[in-house]
Amino acid sequence: MDGLRLKSVFECLYQTHGTQDWWPGDTPFEIMVGAILTQNTSWSNVEKAIANLAGHGQLDPVKIASLQPDRLALLLKPSGYFNIKARRLQNFCRWYLEQGSFEALNGRPTAELRSGLLGVNGIGPETADDILLYAFGRPVFVIDAYTRRLFSRLGLIEGDEPYENLRHRLETKLGADVELYNEYHALIVRHAKEVCQVKARCAECVLYRSCPGRQFAV
Repeated sequence: MDGLRLKSVFECLYQTHGTQDWWPGDTPFEIMVGAILTQNTSWSNVEKAIANLAGHGQLDPVKIASLQPDRLALLLKPSGYFNIKARRLQNFCRWYLEQGSFEALNGRPTAELRSGLLGVNGIGPETADDILLYAFGRPVFVIDAYTRRLFSRLGLIEGDEPYENLRHRLETKLGADVELYNEYHALIVRHAKEVCQVKARCAECVLYRSCPGRQFAV
């Protein structure tokens, strides 16, 4: 993996798409809720579910933790898999409160905080890293399907590496930089959704000339 090329890709994407202002949310807790709800659904659906919680005065860890599961599931319905997500969100909120909420958790070292998040039923590596990067401002690079697709087509990775291995390699090459990780991940998602789709729109891609994957991605 070439660190200079990684940064060159970032610059190309940034010049093309501009600042993304991620992750949307008025508070760190709202960002955490969004990270949990966005699993297997679009962000527009997550926004509807968060609006439901806020509109009913329930966008609060204490209230979510104590809600009847069926009522919470109904509020989360727009996000899909709402019964599962209701359980996951309540698991998270109970853990969050038990640990002392944001101020107490924010005082923990990143590795310890990450380990705690991964111990919550329903929180996997990608969700944990979304929370760490966007809610807690920790230098953790989020690996998702968009990252694997774009970087494998560019020949930067194989694409099937274990999550932790790939995350560590990217962080080593890029250095610990929260602002870079934040913007880079957001740009990858934007580019993969609009251009480097499953059926890639290579003719529209700013990275076309340096992309070895273009011959099979057209």
